[in-house]
Amino acid sequence: MASVLASAVAQAQSQPRDAAAKPARFEVASVRMIPEKDVVPLTGSPISPPGAGLFTMREVTLELAIEWAFKVDAMQLAGRTDWLNTQFYEISAKPEGDAGLSYDQLRPLVQQLIEERFHLSYHRETQQRKGYALVIAKGGPKLTASKSNGGFGYIFKGRIRAQNRNAGALASMLAFPLGQPVVDRTGLKGNYDFDINFAPMDGTDSPLPSIFTALEEQLGLKLVSQQVPVEIFVIDHVDRVPTEN
Repeated sequence: MASVLASAVAQAQSQPRDAAAKPARFEVASVRMIPEKDVVPLTGSPISPPGAGLFTMREVTLELAIEWAFKVDAMQLAGRTDWLNTQFYEISAKPEGDAGLSYDQLRPLVQQLIEERFHLSYHRETQQRKGYALVIAKGGPKLTASKSNGGFGYIFKGRIRAQNRNAGALASMLAFPLGQPVVDRTGLKGNYDFDINFAPMDGTDSPLPSIFTALEEQLGLKLVSQQVPVEIFVIDHVDRVPTEN
């Protein structure tokens, strides 16, 4: 599920904004709890693509739904309950109007839906945590300036591939395999195409270099361990059982 979330987050960051006005809420929405016996592994993303007439989240935990809607990752989430990542839900909602919405337009609607149906209350705070700073390695960066108008980001086990993304986006993606926050301190401007291959963090027999060596050799960048500021999303209250549809 973590790799699915990572890919979903990275892909969501690449979606263009639509100039159309954002509707205030979903026209109609259904939130259903899924019994544990009915949960089956998904092969694709649990989140419907942008532009669809019906927005769906299939077999998602509330933790994943919150992370997607509020654009936070697991390392930024605090105040979890013991069921937040074990109870699954099915969310189906139709936006007002007929125009397809981008992910950026859908997120505020999903935020509102979670707040209303699960009575979510939260606050944000900044904390210093152990992590990494992404900096330029000795010898300078080895980056390819992007010539693409579109963009994407994919996080695989042992590979990060992105197009038309900046160094900040790369830092965010590096946080997933490292399991610690990463901040961009390269000072680099502009967007680039990245493709980095490295040994999985939990593997011992891979012929590929470590993620630290791969970054330096393939991109001319370096990870420095240090305390970094992290914005934390603190859950003050949330209900397990959503209000009726």
